[in-house]
Amino acid sequence: MLEPGMLRPATEAVLQTAPRLRFARKYTDRDITLLAEVDRAHEWLSGPATRCILRREYEQFGKPQFARLAGISSAHLYNLRRSLRYRKVAAVYEPTRPSPVSIGERRRPDPQNRPGYLRVDTVHQGDRDGIKGVYHINAVDAVTQWQVVGCVGRISEKFLLPVLEAMLHQFPFRILGFHTDNGSEFINHSVERLLNKLLIEFSKSRACRSQDNSLVEGKNGAVIRKLIGYGHIASQHAEAVQKFHTAQLNPYLNFHRPSGFATVSLDARGKRRRIYKAGDYATPYEKLKSLPAASKYLKPGISFVLLDQRGQTMSDTESAKKMGRAKAALLRQCKSESPAPPKCS
Repeated sequence: MLEPGMLRPATEAVLQTAPRLRFARKYTDRDITLLAEVDRAHEWLSGPATRCILRREYEQFGKPQFARLAGISSAHLYNLRRSLRYRKVAAVYEPTRPSPVSIGERRRPDPQNRPGYLRVDTVHQGDRDGIKGVYHINAVDAVTQWQVVGCVGRISEKFLLPVLEAMLHQFPFRILGFHTDNGSEFINHSVERLLNKLLIEFSKSRACRSQDNSLVEGKNGAVIRKLIGYGHIASQHAEAVQKFHTAQLNPYLNFHRPSGFATVSLDARGKRRRIYKAGDYATPYEKLKSLPAASKYLKPGISFVLLDQRGQTMSDTESAKKMGRAKAALLRQCKSESPAPPKCS
């Protein structure tokens, strides 16, 4: 054993640890923070949809900070979401949430790649302590997934028809078909007269065919429940919610929030198979513009030049942040002005 200060014999080998090889790091902490900021604004979309937004932020809106993220793959995007840095930045802490009619034809609409065939449904915010909650009216175009959401305090002719007519006017293309389930809120003579006046086909879902209205039902959960939540909103706030939908939510959904468009194929047994490719994600407005001879479907007085101006006023993430701030203010207002629940004695 060597004493302190003694020299090691030359014959004794000295073990050395080989330097560890490391790959060059492509995405910095700033990129991960930027990804978390985008995810928070859009409320955590799927990987392909987020990739589409990152690419648009760099290529279409010219934001240089998205240069590296614009080319990220879906697989590596999920890797970054699992990283410690991302989880620290993106962590969000929320309090625990409280818990046979002759009207319309029974058939599945056949748009034939033409916009204007709507699927319509309602979403109720629930009742609490005898106080009625608002009803969201959700209308989605079957081809472009252009979505318009409205809000009423009651499901009756007095409340429903004005909002429904205002919603139809928000679509930039002519409405050709109106398809709902068999609920009495739409299957009535008042709605039938309105659609007949506008020369719109009226159809309803067939018995034991749950997929007839599946598009809008999927949007009920993926959009309305995800963004508005399940909390009670009293019916007296229906007008404020309607204004929010018209001014904030609907423009964000149609110009800035990508949706997936499936490629449908048939296997050897004739079964339909849906595949969502990376290139199949686009905003409803992009999908509308991509249709053959798309301009012929637009309403009189509406052009793609005018719609381009509306879509380019702000970037996708800026629109999401603006909508998020307006939504937070709306929900705070609805909660503060709603009657307080009775206290238990």
